[in-house]
Amino acid sequence: MNAAARKIQRIYLTLTLGNTLATSFIWGVNTLFLLDAGLSNFEAFAANAFFTAGMVLFEVPTGVVADSWGRRVSFLLGTVTLAGSTYLYYLLWQLSAPFPWWAAVSVLLGLGFTFFSGAVEAWLVDALHYSGYQGGLEAVFGRGQMVSGVAMFAGSVAGGVIAQATDLGVPFLVRVGVLLAMFGIAFGLMRDVGFTPERSAHPLRATRAVLSASLENGLKVPSVRYVMLAAPFTTGVGFYVFYALQPYLLELFGDPRAYSVAGLAAAIVAGADVLGGWLAPHIRGLFRRRTSVLILSGSISALILLVLGFTRVFWVALVLLTLWAVIESAATPVRQAYVNDMIPSKQRATVLSFDSLMGSSGGVVVQPALGRAADVYGYPASLAMGGIVQLLAVPFLLASRRQGSPADAANAPAKPSTEDGGLV
Repeated sequence: MNAAARKIQRIYLTLTLGNTLATSFIWGVNTLFLLDAGLSNFEAFAANAFFTAGMVLFEVPTGVVADSWGRRVSFLLGTVTLAGSTYLYYLLWQLSAPFPWWAAVSVLLGLGFTFFSGAVEAWLVDALHYSGYQGGLEAVFGRGQMVSGVAMFAGSVAGGVIAQATDLGVPFLVRVGVLLAMFGIAFGLMRDVGFTPERSAHPLRATRAVLSASLENGLKVPSVRYVMLAAPFTTGVGFYVFYALQPYLLELFGDPRAYSVAGLAAAIVAGADVLGGWLAPHIRGLFRRRTSVLILSGSISALILLVLGFTRVFWVALVLLTLWAVIESAATPVRQAYVNDMIPSKQRATVLSFDSLMGSSGGVVVQPALGRAADVYGYPASLAMGGIVQLLAVPFLLASRRQGSPADAANAPAKPSTEDGGLV
């Protein structure tokens, strides 16, 4: 990696560190926060569903902002929007507001995150290409995930400890403060490199043009389309599992106010992100095709959820959670590299946002459905159901594999690990 590429990577890692640290302060206690505000399990996960609905609604428009006005502008808007909506969440908790208000503000939270999704990833890939970087993207995305995992570990554990020492609202205020600090850092460090925004005097016309081009290079490309169609099942279940594990582990632990244990769930996922980010390029080196990693990881993690659904021992559940999180995390950089290598620079942010939209759409349906299952049948049964839902992604990944995209074998190991016609 040359000096210019290293500088781009350092900025990317700095933004990832600060942004993840800010957002993760509430991740270990978010579900408990909603339940403490008086919401039922169904309402709590419905609020999360409205958050993902906000992401579905705003993913493409904010992707157009990133492609038309710049990825830096999109990131800065995200920090301000997310800080404001997080503070509104805190106010709703103080007022014990009725559910419709939670739904409305959750949509605004989704808007804040959509300014980030696609924009930072697109900024990184274009800037690396501009700097002359020739290596595989898995390594860079893996480092980003490792940094994100460290930040998530620190933020989620700190959030749980802060909540236990004070109350469930303070971690939300800490998040607001760190997000505002990230605005200043990004303003000073981030510049659009290797990409020139195409600003138009007619925003709606520009939106239609960019959206049309992104569909042409996204859903209309079979290998990309099938990966996107798998996303609602994997992402929807992932959202639910992450938030359901907080009350589930507290239930197994036997102390409903042990908020640091809830933070431990997020911390384990964070640690798995670090390990998974490190493993990703090594695992990629074992397989000729990227889709092999995605198919195997999706199948194994779904089976782990099925087993987790029948577990009643706290420490066993922690081990299974760790295995699930490591497998999911190791596959993420591989998926990112696969998708990025199949889409052009000009519409990269919008296509990536559309991909995120597909995943979020699954969260809109899956989270409240599994939340309702938790109300009726309990958390273990809902996790097992989540495993079944996640298995539905595998046929779409197999369909993407059959398209034979060059991106599937890009940066493959020099010698295939098995015969050409095998799984890998």
